[in-house]
Amino acid sequence: MTTPLTPRDDYRGSGLVFPEGFTFGSATASYQIEGAAAEDGRTPSIWDTFSKTPGRVWNGDTGDVACDHYHRVDEDLDLMRDLGLHAYRFSIAWPRIVPTASGEVNQAGIDFYSRLVDGLLEREIRPVATLYHWDLPQHLEDAGGWTSRATTDAFERYAEIMGAALGDRVHTWTTLNEPWCSAYLGYGQGGHAPGRHEPASALAAVHHLNLAHGRAIQALRATSSGDPDYSVTLNFHVLRGQGDGAAEAVRRIDALANRAFTGPMLRGEYPADLLADTASVTDWGFVQQDDLATIEQPIDVLGVNYYSTATVRLWDGISEKQQNDGHKGAEGGTAWPGSDGVVEFVEQPRPYTAMGWNIAPEGLEELLVSLSEQFPEQALMVTENGAAFDDEVAEDGSIPDPERTDYLRRHFTAAHRALERGVDLRGYFVWSLLDNFEWGYGYAKRFGIVRVDFDTLERTVKDSGHWYRALVRTRTVDA
Repeated sequence: MTTPLTPRDDYRGSGLVFPEGFTFGSATASYQIEGAAAEDGRTPSIWDTFSKTPGRVWNGDTGDVACDHYHRVDEDLDLMRDLGLHAYRFSIAWPRIVPTASGEVNQAGIDFYSRLVDGLLEREIRPVATLYHWDLPQHLEDAGGWTSRATTDAFERYAEIMGAALGDRVHTWTTLNEPWCSAYLGYGQGGHAPGRHEPASALAAVHHLNLAHGRAIQALRATSSGDPDYSVTLNFHVLRGQGDGAAEAVRRIDALANRAFTGPMLRGEYPADLLADTASVTDWGFVQQDDLATIEQPIDVLGVNYYSTATVRLWDGISEKQQNDGHKGAEGGTAWPGSDGVVEFVEQPRPYTAMGWNIAPEGLEELLVSLSEQFPEQALMVTENGAAFDDEVAEDGSIPDPERTDYLRRHFTAAHRALERGVDLRGYFVWSLLDNFEWGYGYAKRFGIVRVDFDTLERTVKDSGHWYRALVRTRTVDA
């Protein structure tokens, strides 16, 4: 990563004009909004199972109903049109498409997403479809999940099915969303589904997710009859080092969090230092001949998810901050195989969002510039950025959320500065369109620019949504 920026100011830009052709969108994920968890042939995903396991999710919340988007899709499409969105990034629920181990295709699932895509096109909104946003069919997890190479076979077939079904109309295909979370939080730290605490399995999952990406790109290209773009979305860790050995701490976490994915996907290799750091955990014997060539597929755009920075230092054997930073599970799992007990995470300076994440717009500019320098031929897209705050409904029914509006203004300013520095940034998707099921936090955290009343399911555009509508219309960041 590049040297951290010293903020030139508070990043509250005004009068900054984005270029013609810049895409303004918003994003969601299937399990977080759809509901209808047992309807029209859908079977459980790992998140259905995980959320129904006592103690896993705040308040025992589940995605059974969520925002009921499955039944309210036309209302939500009209909402997107009214906000002026150029594009909508959604994910497809794999258990709606291939619900059982028999492999039989569920036409009702395909029909739902076909209606969604057609509804977007009718409203002149570009469909950006993600194949995998964490809702692995439970029957595949029962057979080993992402620790098993067979899951990449199943994912390739799933990609073929969706390419044939929607590849004539989808504008952009995204293979995976944040495989770091799927691998390390799902199989190492245990805070995400399927909730396993197995460091070696986490690294096997890293590789099989990478391989699934490459094989899915090949399958989508072979079956899509239109001319879609192809992408993957990664959540990058923007790192700060502290104390003696700061550079070593940053190097280790950068290898696990960032280069474990960009290395094979964009360079066709796993970094040598990553393999060395994790040699005590696994011998990487699950990497087979020709895997790396399969993983390294040309993509049209690299999706970038950014929310906050992280500060790391070499563990001094005394501090226990890593126990409390959200990266280590209650049962002793770790998101950092090979560096657990070597590197610890340090509390970030305020201010924080409701998630406890620090607000650092300079980190987004730094990240975009760094990626542009590392991969100068690769176009970029901010595929997620946004913030959770504790919104309150005013007496007149409006939702004033000045903190979220300010957050977005500052991060769009950061993106604009990256453009000014020559970064090939094609667009920006605000997370999230709707308040939704926020994984382990259930319905306690609200990211939406549209409020969802989870008792009535009524949608109300927040002040931040009105601000974003004006930005989309004028292409100009304003106060």
